[in-house]
Amino acid sequence: MSSAIEDDSTLTDRYQTTVPASVRRALNLKRRDRIHYTIRPNGEVVLTRARDESSQDPVVANFLAFLERDMQQQPENIRPVTASTFAEAERLTSGIEVDLDEALPEDDDDA
Repeated sequence: MSSAIEDDSTLTDRYQTTVPASVRRALNLKRRDRIHYTIRPNGEVVLTRARDESSQDPVVANFLAFLERDMQQQPENIRPVTASTFAEAERLTSGIEVDLDEALPEDDDDA
């Protein structure tokens, strides 16, 4: 999105609200879709379309949550990916071929 979308809604007596049309359009929400709320430490609330839980990998989700916490707690450690960083990653992985369709080997517990 190129510019911020802002809108308001009102809470009912039962703490319910209608998601404004501008937000529904921006998130491509349809009837019965689920909404995900992220409450940041500064009190900011981020509203996103909820992902299908059956497609979420719990290991990846936990790793991403760890990264998010780490970046929030230690923002001074965040560094940009520069051209030289990218070149170093390319150098380290040059000549390595990966077949994404290849079956993973069984874990070797004897190692």
